[in-house]
Amino acid sequence: MTRAELDAAGIFDPALRQSYRLCRKINARHGKTFFLATRLLAPDQRPAVHALYGFARRADDIVDEIDPQRTADRCRSELDTLATRFADVAMSGDPVLAAVRHTAESYRIPAGLFESFLASMRMDLVVTDYPDRAALDRYVYGSAEVIGLQLLPVLGTVESETAAAPYAAALGKAFQLTNFLRDIDEDLARNRVYLPADELAAHGVDRELLAWCRRRGRIEPRVRQALIAQHEITREIYEFARGGIELLAPRSRPCVAAALTLYSEILDRIAAAEFEVFGRRATVTTARKAHVGAAGMVRAWLARRSSPPAPRWAETARRASTTTESPGRE
Repeated sequence: MTRAELDAAGIFDPALRQSYRLCRKINARHGKTFFLATRLLAPDQRPAVHALYGFARRADDIVDEIDPQRTADRCRSELDTLATRFADVAMSGDPVLAAVRHTAESYRIPAGLFESFLASMRMDLVVTDYPDRAALDRYVYGSAEVIGLQLLPVLGTVESETAAAPYAAALGKAFQLTNFLRDIDEDLARNRVYLPADELAAHGVDRELLAWCRRRGRIEPRVRQALIAQHEITREIYEFARGGIELLAPRSRPCVAAALTLYSEILDRIAAAEFEVFGRRATVTTARKAHVGAAGMVRAWLARRSSPPAPRWAETARRASTTTESPGRE
């Protein structure tokens, strides 16, 4: 993480600066599209976003690495340890948790959002199928919607956060549902299906038919129709979420607009491939990402020139939790 970003965020404590740098490295390594979008934020906003990503990635890695040596019970224990260390970061010595806890305190992000996220991660250890939309929505709230809600105080709003919250949650949900469509093959390999069973059944599709497609590396007509229906639902959620961009602080809008554009275009790639999601993974090209990123960078620069500063309480909280160490010393 650049010195300018940390200085802009009022983070001067040397150990804390290193913690935020580690979170940035995690984001850059694993969150390709997310990291690109983060670059469109103002420098003072970026460290907090990297920290929140670092926490989510830490938990996600735990639940996605179950193998004969790492049972569900062991993963559950690791998640419990993560939750305990997050609650008492002074005792954990974990640099990622130090950064995310600092972010949570600085921006007054409710602890319940982190608890809901970990609750959904625990579900991944025992739940492999979702009977209906309501069951899936309960999982998605904790796995994705709370991410949008965590980011909202960092992004800032022109109205109350309460007014913007439904849109922020919806965008997180749309991103997650896009992942579910794109990663059906990969999720089946982990014995998981993140599509409502009753909605699949309406098209004559069940887990066995999905497994058949995976073994053969090709789509089946009934599965294609089921995925078209899921695609339409996800597209509608994107359109709803788009309406919330204007509620964000002007300097944050280019970032969120770019993320929405790039992620929703994964849906376009899936449709263009006629929903052949088995044996291949829909992606947005590097050239397209660069084009969207460059245009967003210009809009972000223009917006920051006239955007108001961060709320005084956030700046006060950040500076109160740092030392008076000179920003020129590391």
